[in-house]
Amino acid sequence: MKPTASYRRFPRRPALIFLLLLLVPALPALAGVRVVNPLIHEQAVTPGARYEGSILLENTGESPCTIRIYQTDYHYSAQGKSTYGTPGENPLSNAGWITLSDNWLTIPAKATARVNYEVRVPNNPALRGTYWSMVMIEAIGNQPARARTEDGFTLQARLRYGIQVLTNIGNTGTRRIRFLDRKLIDNGGEKILQLDIENTGERVLFPSVSVQLYTAKGELIGKFHGKKIRILPTCSVRQQIVLPNLQRGTYKALVIVDNGDQFVFGANYDLLIE
Repeated sequence: MKPTASYRRFPRRPALIFLLLLLVPALPALAGVRVVNPLIHEQAVTPGARYEGSILLENTGESPCTIRIYQTDYHYSAQGKSTYGTPGENPLSNAGWITLSDNWLTIPAKATARVNYEVRVPNNPALRGTYWSMVMIEAIGNQPARARTEDGFTLQARLRYGIQVLTNIGNTGTRRIRFLDRKLIDNGGEKILQLDIENTGERVLFPSVSVQLYTAKGELIGKFHGKKIRILPTCSVRQQIVLPNLQRGTYKALVIVDNGDQFVFGANYDLLIE
């Protein structure tokens, strides 16, 4: 099955593995602590503006827990790689605009606490589009859980939350995407169209992705949907859209990336089922 497209042993030794939980709707408690409010904070402002936000934490455990709060940059790709760089390393980082109220915090058992932050946007008329960084919440007070595998490796999990802080400069910034790769996958007879999509513009996008599938004669078979997900500038995501059972032959697919406003992007594909 080939889609074509045109578009408008190392020696055994203990190992330490840190697990990062980010942007998952239903996250387990982090050493008894959870983030109560959303994990994406987004605000539209003008250059020179100042605004405040807060991160609400709850200790659901039976003992006090110490939390470390710090900043990183953030970048991700469709291949599943996420990078948490030095704050301000990314040219589109707003980490230097953010001041945290606390870097360490101890939350009593069964109590809540709030980490406040202030964002001061430079008074620079050249600013445009979206700027972002991460505020990391990491539990320090309890020892990380350990487990030993059959191969003799020791897994040590230290969990942390990442809260994205996005600053949009008004309604400015170009909106553009690029289709990086496309692949038709046969998963036990189930056909999946896999698309890698990159945000090549200046502003965050939050599009829905769908595929209108047609026979070679142009007869509509149906419309099939992927997941709606944010794509930050210079970042990319992978969408997998399940298609119906298809007999051998050639089909035409119209991929629509709809940002929910006047910005809609499309790609035409020929899908060959062998």
